[in-house]
Amino acid sequence: MDIRVDPGDLAEKLTMVGLEVKSVQPREGDFIFEAEVTPNRPDWLSILGIAREVAAVTGLRLKVKTDRPGLRPGLKRCDFSLSVENSKDCPLYSLKIIRGLKVASSPLWLRRRLEGLGCRSVNNIVDLTNYILFKYGQPLHAFDLDKLQGEAIAVRRGRQGESIITIDGETKELTPEILVIADAKRPVAVAGVMGGKDTEVSDRTSGVLLEAAVFNPVLVRRGKRALGITSESAYRFERGVDHGNLEKASLEAAELMLKLAGGNYRAARALGARKRFDRKISLDSSRVARTLGVKIPDAKIKKILSGLGLKVNPGGKGRFTVKAPSFRVDLASEIDLVEEVVRIFGYDRIPSSIPSIFGNVTRGNAMDLVAFIKSILVGLGLNEVFTYSLIDKKSLQDSRVEAPAAIGICNPLSREQEVLRPSLVPSLLKCVSYNLNQKQASVGIFEIARVFSLGGGGPREDLTLGIALSGERAEFLEQGQVKDRFGMLHLKGAAEVLFQRLGIKDFQFSARGKYAADIFCGGEKIGVFLNIKRSALDSFDIKNKQVVAAELSLGGVFKQAGLEKRIIPLPLYPGISRDISLILKEDTQAADILAVVREEAGSLLEEVRITDYYYGQQIPAGYKGITVSCFYRSGERTLTEDEISPLHQRVCRALEAKLSARFR
Repeated sequence: MDIRVDPGDLAEKLTMVGLEVKSVQPREGDFIFEAEVTPNRPDWLSILGIAREVAAVTGLRLKVKTDRPGLRPGLKRCDFSLSVENSKDCPLYSLKIIRGLKVASSPLWLRRRLEGLGCRSVNNIVDLTNYILFKYGQPLHAFDLDKLQGEAIAVRRGRQGESIITIDGETKELTPEILVIADAKRPVAVAGVMGGKDTEVSDRTSGVLLEAAVFNPVLVRRGKRALGITSESAYRFERGVDHGNLEKASLEAAELMLKLAGGNYRAARALGARKRFDRKISLDSSRVARTLGVKIPDAKIKKILSGLGLKVNPGGKGRFTVKAPSFRVDLASEIDLVEEVVRIFGYDRIPSSIPSIFGNVTRGNAMDLVAFIKSILVGLGLNEVFTYSLIDKKSLQDSRVEAPAAIGICNPLSREQEVLRPSLVPSLLKCVSYNLNQKQASVGIFEIARVFSLGGGGPREDLTLGIALSGERAEFLEQGQVKDRFGMLHLKGAAEVLFQRLGIKDFQFSARGKYAADIFCGGEKIGVFLNIKRSALDSFDIKNKQVVAAELSLGGVFKQAGLEKRIIPLPLYPGISRDISLILKEDTQAADILAVVREEAGSLLEEVRITDYYYGQQIPAGYKGITVSCFYRSGERTLTEDEISPLHQRVCRALEAKLSARFR
């Protein structure tokens, strides 16, 4: 094509459509573009593939010579026999015989082309196979015809005990996992990776067998890794080559050999058939507009897709039927075509807009609820962990956790996998221990997984949330840095936030002594808070740290969740805040305090919460100091002191009468 675009501008255009140009270097009146090719675009591993992108971004017409009047795919009968052991390993194999040629140095134009691509010139035959590889992305290989033993070529797996000396001079041991090309006596090439030293083209070569093939990408990748070899051919074969280019590339290579090295084209043979690639994809221009947020004219869409080498047939009313060519194996659905359109149209031309917000979002199924819960816990600063469902009996016993009888495994693979865990706590304690031993100052983790137990009806499994906290974290306040040590109140706070975000209003916490508290939702016990005992911590090698854990049955949480959201207007009138400082018995629960305040304050109370607690010399033994903050507001008027004072005094008298509270 006649390119008149500035090289820097062209590099920018290519980068913007996904073909990142890392550098542009001038060389002898030309320019060398170094591009980063993504794994899903093997067609870009060729000059022709890059040229298609240049044509698309510049609007130029790509002209490719397709006729080969001097050569035909097949001539007279070929004396060489050809066999393919498994068509899945090699769907298509073509060979051509050329005799009477002369191996010499390549002409200057060919050497310059290859050197510009970073490829060392060898001789005119080898250089031509590399030239075609870079042009079409189709690897070729030339065997010295006189060095092949027996007039036979076989594509087969390597056999145990076989070996080959590759062109780089290394001896490689072969296995049945490696695909090889063999003559009548021995392997002569590692298929798709590298040829053998014994049959390479040299100065004395007078005839060549030119190979062009399609190999299984998985086998090429395995062979390359097993033998520790890398090559330009393997790099392309393992990503997939274009079936449609094989015969064209092979014929052009043979034609160039006749021009540069003389000789005559004697015979050809092929096995397999070119894969038919006629995938048709429907595209609706309205889908393009919905996805991109911008209307692109139908004519523009057709021009973009046609410029990329796709066959586009309009179907009327903004509909197109697009035929994906053999070199675009990455195109499979309508959204792929939308991506092609926006690549060339330009991401920078898509207008910025504020995303739509949809109200009253309901997450009805369990998977969505689990994802929502995870997002809440991550937002609280916790890290998700994944542990095995199988644990050892000792860990379960050492955790001292109250759990149903564990289900044993009849044939455990190891002692660490003896039973199905009835609780997440042992696994979480192991994670806490590991992280603390890695010098982590604080650990906050959670896991959502299934626990297993034996019930009256047989084994059962329950989706469970486990949380574990340990250590202390630094908080930066106005007074400076403060060390905040994790405890039961942190678990309680996390649970409260979780329930509030899930729309659960009827929940309570009930302490069971110093080391445990039960969690209730809708009157049903759904979980427990645990202050892990020192004996259990010692068993898990947790030294000088306290660990608190929570375990909640998500089945009970799901039953109470109400995710419908109601939007209310901002308040029009100011509110009034009043604090109450109390001295209460130490066993008085916070829920009882809040319940008394809500009952007495009535509808004018907007919010009540406990803002401080205190133990010290001013507080008698067996008691605690509590500060309760009440916020009053009316939606109809501004409240006055005369309204609030009597109401607040009534709240104080109720606290004194019902909870034996004293005021500070």
